[in-house]
Amino acid sequence: MSATFDLVRDLISRPSVTPEDGGCQDAIAQRLTPLGFVAETIARKGTTNLWLRRGRERPLIVLAGHTDVVPTGPLHDWTSPPFEPTLRDGRLYGRGASDMKSSLAAFVVAVEEFVAAHPRHRGSIALLLTSDEEGPATDGTVAVVEALRARGEALDCCIVGEPTSVERLGDTIKNGRRGSLSGRLTVKGVQGHVAYPHLARNPVHELAPALAELAAERWDEGNEFFPPTTFQVSNIHAGTGTGNVIPGACVVDFNLRFAPVSTALELQQRIEAILSRHRLDYEMQWTVGAQPFLTARGSLVEALSQAIAETTGVAPQLSTTGGTSDGRFLATICPQVVEFGPCNASIHKIDEHIAVADLEPLKNAYRRTLELLLA
Repeated sequence: MSATFDLVRDLISRPSVTPEDGGCQDAIAQRLTPLGFVAETIARKGTTNLWLRRGRERPLIVLAGHTDVVPTGPLHDWTSPPFEPTLRDGRLYGRGASDMKSSLAAFVVAVEEFVAAHPRHRGSIALLLTSDEEGPATDGTVAVVEALRARGEALDCCIVGEPTSVERLGDTIKNGRRGSLSGRLTVKGVQGHVAYPHLARNPVHELAPALAELAAERWDEGNEFFPPTTFQVSNIHAGTGTGNVIPGACVVDFNLRFAPVSTALELQQRIEAILSRHRLDYEMQWTVGAQPFLTARGSLVEALSQAIAETTGVAPQLSTTGGTSDGRFLATICPQVVEFGPCNASIHKIDEHIAVADLEPLKNAYRRTLELLLA
């Protein structure tokens, strides 16, 4: 149907469950190196990363994404095999169709068309591809960012091809993401028989008032781009599995998604102050999974918004909702990072798919953005 359609079918047909790449990065490198892109593989601990760059001048515009996909789930639940791209009723089905092999195919074809039309374009173009986004995300984009920082490569703008559209292609650009702070709280008690509570100390009972206060706390008010910080308990465990034993400890896992108006350290201190005020005997383990980032309106947001409007007829809205992405790592070395890609309704689901009619507008939006920034 189109070069984009053909390429996304090829990519879907390559099984690449994280951290496997399935040869996707080699296939992309083979297409772009004849156009003057220099390919560099940056591998670490079983993760394959690819840095492709054309040009040495600034500004440097980066198109970033991942070739790995989440596991398929039960194969018998799929209408067609997940790694056999299948066209039905105007939709292309397969694992990675939306997240995010369609974006990768659109990146590649957009670059091919742009370079053909503007062989002497300003600045530089790069693609950053990883096979570790859907996994621990410790040896993928992180490793490339470390390598680029070590040799002083300066990035100016970055588009991450995450599936951001909600109702229709082009309706949403992610111009930032919330931070993620996880805690594992262990409240210590004294185990004993339920018939003799005076000889024990129930950590669940002691924790309950503090947990209620944490759940009701208003952490901040957010700002123009971010909703208020949220606190959610994800797991709670106590007891020995029998009904006549007071548990000796209670373990609670929780997470906060926080706006830049609060810091991870401030949130930790406030939570520990509440726990201490309730006189709990506790231990706490903290994990900062992501720092928040925000790209204000500027050259990248304006160029991408204009490109989307011209190619889809949709005026995109800026949003910072959702989970984390590799944009959090890129934002440490790039002042302007946004995410834009296809509709996300089927991502990570059985029968993941993309509307074929969205492929060319998606590619055209990426190409037009390059034209506005570099032509």
